[in-house]
Amino acid sequence: MGISKNKMVSLTYDLRIGSAEGELIEQASAERPLTFVFGAGLMLPKFESLLEGMEQGKSFNINLMSADAYGEVDENAIVDLPKTIFILDGKFDDEMISVGNTVPMMSSNGQRMNGIVLEVSDEVVKMDFNHPLAGEDLFFSGDILEVRDATYEEIAATVSGGCGSGCGCGDDSSCGSGGCGCDDESCSTEGSHGGCGCGC
Repeated sequence: MGISKNKMVSLTYDLRIGSAEGELIEQASAERPLTFVFGAGLMLPKFESLLEGMEQGKSFNINLMSADAYGEVDENAIVDLPKTIFILDGKFDDEMISVGNTVPMMSSNGQRMNGIVLEVSDEVVKMDFNHPLAGEDLFFSGDILEVRDATYEEIAATVSGGCGSGCGCGDDSSCGSGGCGCDDESCSTEGSHGGCGCGC
């Protein structure tokens, strides 16, 4: 049975920056594989298209250029925000709003987003709302553990915005946490970069 729409796919992978020799930033093991409904829009489109048709037991090597992964760095997504918006009960939360931290926020139109704190000054907080892997080429290598028909319940859970039993998009609107990372129980991470082929 080959991978196609509405199949439940379980796979392992190592995710490296740039190439097979690049820095290892994320893994899904046989004990904690990445499991997802194929074609449901949870994974990066190019990642899915290169998996399509593969069968259980097959190995894969997938190289994604940044344009097919999380895009290039958008300078417009690096913004200065008034420090006053981070004051709660009259106090600035300098523990949460510190350089390097990822902070969940919401845009004026209600879109959930994660920003990385770059700088904190007297007046403003400089934040980067690019995906942590923006501008990076990605290299996935792994094995297809299982391909089966997804159940109605698994498909329904995915359509309704849940994670099903796979790796979610990592923003607060699904499961997981931190910039599209595989922080749920389906995969382990080497870092908070949040690869996993996830398409958010």
